[in-house]
Amino acid sequence: MLKVNIEKHFDNLDICCSFFVDNKGITALFGKSGSGKTSIVNMIAGLITPDSGEVIHNDTVLFSSKDKINIPTYKRFVGYVFQDSRLFPHMDIKKNLLYGNKRYNNNSFKSNLSDIVDLLDISHLLDRMPHNLSGGEKQRVAIGRALLSNPNILLLDEPFSSLDIVRKEELLHYMSIISHHVNIPILYVSHSIGEIFRLATKTVFIDQGKLVMYDDTSKVFNNINTLDNNIYLQGSV
Repeated sequence: MLKVNIEKHFDNLDICCSFFVDNKGITALFGKSGSGKTSIVNMIAGLITPDSGEVIHNDTVLFSSKDKINIPTYKRFVGYVFQDSRLFPHMDIKKNLLYGNKRYNNNSFKSNLSDIVDLLDISHLLDRMPHNLSGGEKQRVAIGRALLSNPNILLLDEPFSSLDIVRKEELLHYMSIISHHVNIPILYVSHSIGEIFRLATKTVFIDQGKLVMYDDTSKVFNNINTLDNNIYLQGSV
């Protein structure tokens, strides 16, 4: 389980939230643009340091302001999939996938190239270069690379936001499969209600950096109207 309890002051936003992410299934981090979702994910990854609080994975403290612990990003064993694939342009797809695969620790999700290639249906892409791939194919490779880094935690920051509907549907299908094959915390950032209903068992609802609600996905969205946040229902499906 991933436990997050953090505070951070930015010039235009104050973040204060507390939630946890189970080792099974997908937890969504939901909110409109500018609500602080990416900053929260970056604090979990160690790319941004919170002002106070703690981030704990199982029994391992990744960050604690009280105990002055701040594990560097490369030691947190986090798989991170960004909005753009960030593949290495000079490497073929097989080399991209295997980048970081030697990273290992006793608690991490362990994967091998054959399993991930089959899971994501990308065997036909292995000899290609990134510039020869479609946007959806690149994101499949990015997800595969994150899983092959043997992560303790998988973070996905709006990974399908730039894709068309057809490609997005394909990737959502693969993410659904992945969620049933791995037993690590998966935090999926999105402002799309349709994506979240499709994938997430739990949802963390953030507004202007503050936790509004954390519960089963269906309960969160059933209560949005009572929270007077109808704006979230506009253009989000």
